[in-house]
Amino acid sequence: MKQCVIIPARFRSTRFPAKPLAPILGKPMILWVAELSAKAVGKDHVYVATEDQLIADLVTQNGFNALMTSPDAMTGTDRLAEAAEMIDYDIYINVQGDEPLLEPSDIMRIAERKAAQPDAIVNGFCYLGADEDPHSPNIPKVVANEDGTMLYMSRAAVPAFKDPKNAPENYMKQVCIYGFTREDLRAYAKFGRKSAVEHSEDIEILRFLELGRKIVLVETKPGSLAVDVPADIPPVEAALRARRGTEG
Repeated sequence: MKQCVIIPARFRSTRFPAKPLAPILGKPMILWVAELSAKAVGKDHVYVATEDQLIADLVTQNGFNALMTSPDAMTGTDRLAEAAEMIDYDIYINVQGDEPLLEPSDIMRIAERKAAQPDAIVNGFCYLGADEDPHSPNIPKVVANEDGTMLYMSRAAVPAFKDPKNAPENYMKQVCIYGFTREDLRAYAKFGRKSAVEHSEDIEILRFLELGRKIVLVETKPGSLAVDVPADIPPVEAALRARRGTEG
């Protein structure tokens, strides 16, 4: 099946303006993500969907494709839905532009699962590291049933517990790689607004639950760190340096 990666990249981020251009070890973050995506699907099949000409110019100057989308997209997935109408693929992999530590092999695993289960939405997850706080609102936590179908996602520490002896051994967190078809994205955009729980949690995938869609989870390698605010950059740079040292 023909597949591509689309990276939504909004310049006017509320919490971190110009985040896609933030330097990570001297390189704009969006290029880190585009380069690792190219290792999964090939450079010709990596697109950056943005409302900003500076971002578009940067990615095209570095050999990637830019898709100019409207400035008022409600979420990254809405921006992806708009971009998917411009290019023809069977599978659209959404890779968030703020996760420069993602593994290309995990992008391929999401694509393979989507090809095997085209009627389901596919999303990545991994378990929280020892230094990650499940109570942090910057980390969406995932609740799934025992066959790997997502039940809910929250910025709260879920699943909750009444008795400490019933506390989960570990928490699952969302890894922002998603697998969609164009029809999935059209249905998402057609909803026309954020659902009530999506608005409250500020987690865009929750709209698919409102649409009654099955969301299946694929475990990815641990160690992914998202850049939500400027303070997240030093830990990401440290992890990249450590990875370089291991590869060297």
